[in-house]
Amino acid sequence: MSDVTTEPRSERGLKAPIRIEELGVPRTLLEDMFMRRVLMEREAPIRAIADALSVTVPIARDLADDLRDKKMLEYQGLDGRDYRISLTEMGRSTATDRMEQSSYASTLPVALADYVHVVESQRADLILNRENIRAAFADLVVADEMLDQLGPAFMNDGAIFLYGPAGTGKTSLAERMIRIHGDWILVPKAVEVDGQVVSVYDPAIHEAAETQPEELDPRWVVCRRPLLIVGGELSMQMLDLEYDQGGGLYMAPIQMKANNGILVIDDFGRQVLSPDELLNRWIVPLSRGIDFLKLVYGFKFTVPFESKLVFSTNLDPNSLGDDAFLRRLRNKVFVGPVTDEAFTWILARVAKAKGIQVTAESGLHLRKVSRQAIGELRPYIAVDFCELMIGICAYEGVARVLDDEMIDRVAEVYFTKDVDMGPTAARSGPGTAPLPPAAAHLDR
Repeated sequence: MSDVTTEPRSERGLKAPIRIEELGVPRTLLEDMFMRRVLMEREAPIRAIADALSVTVPIARDLADDLRDKKMLEYQGLDGRDYRISLTEMGRSTATDRMEQSSYASTLPVALADYVHVVESQRADLILNRENIRAAFADLVVADEMLDQLGPAFMNDGAIFLYGPAGTGKTSLAERMIRIHGDWILVPKAVEVDGQVVSVYDPAIHEAAETQPEELDPRWVVCRRPLLIVGGELSMQMLDLEYDQGGGLYMAPIQMKANNGILVIDDFGRQVLSPDELLNRWIVPLSRGIDFLKLVYGFKFTVPFESKLVFSTNLDPNSLGDDAFLRRLRNKVFVGPVTDEAFTWILARVAKAKGIQVTAESGLHLRKVSRQAIGELRPYIAVDFCELMIGICAYEGVARVLDDEMIDRVAEVYFTKDVDMGPTAARSGPGTAPLPPAAAHLDR
């Protein structure tokens, strides 16, 4: 695991530009956004416009001077040691016309070439062993055999495929995989492509450092490597640029937002698009490390595909595709039922965290009940039983003691059983009668 430092390992020299040419984006776009911002403010100090566009004051002053020479802008006098500016009649008319194409007037985008360079320089350089990967999953009970599969899978190229029965901890493993990284990266707020703006930084996905470097170009944000998890809601539209008609800018697809991090496709095989469609969309990105995107008017461009893909499913892998399909998912890790020892550790941890008294005998009884119900031990059962008994104890006003009687009580409402519900009734929902062990199954 890398040492934690708030200084990104890539462009430590990405200082804020002080000349327009250093921005790397078309001057027409700069002028349009500058005028749109002034139009929104009506009248404002140059420094305020600079802050809104995330550029240095020298650049804002140069733009203001150029626009004044073009009769688009006028100076309204001093505000302290700064000038207040507003648009002329011609400037307002021009800015209003441009607003019909795009109303975006916030942080200036970075050049596509700069984005590509930074992402490629931030490729994860992992050195993993059992010790540091065990630390990443320290709050879970994970067998060493499992860790010895996950570690090499991360260091190898290609996607990771987690498969196994429901409730064996695949999602929990996927959620914690980002912990193998301890470094920081740079994420642009937006990227310029053919004069268009593509929004990349998403505070719901990117965890920004509380303190940003003073000299850093404010168009970039120092963040932890992102972890993005999508499930059954995944659609083909989420894999391509989304155009915001009202704002006149594009939203980056999920794989672009996940660059330099981890992208988890949970519940793989349960999406609207088929596994074949999804994998075919990513055949080239997975093999070549680049992705092809297209603007609404047909302009095509490439961006790095630098996220570690993790697929997680409880479906039979053979039902998801043919041999060629599975061959592309090179790192396959089976996540199966837990052992008696692991189940006992999980129960003990959860009970301690929730203030529940539990004995070795009651743990043995819960394992017996679980095996009678589903034929094996799954980690979520220990968690669910503890959480359900808390409600029962609160309702009856008794101490939190997970004994045999309480386990049987929880089992009555937790497991369902095979009963004759009639020809049209659905066979689902929790059972309320005593559990016939041989016929019980999970309502999951």
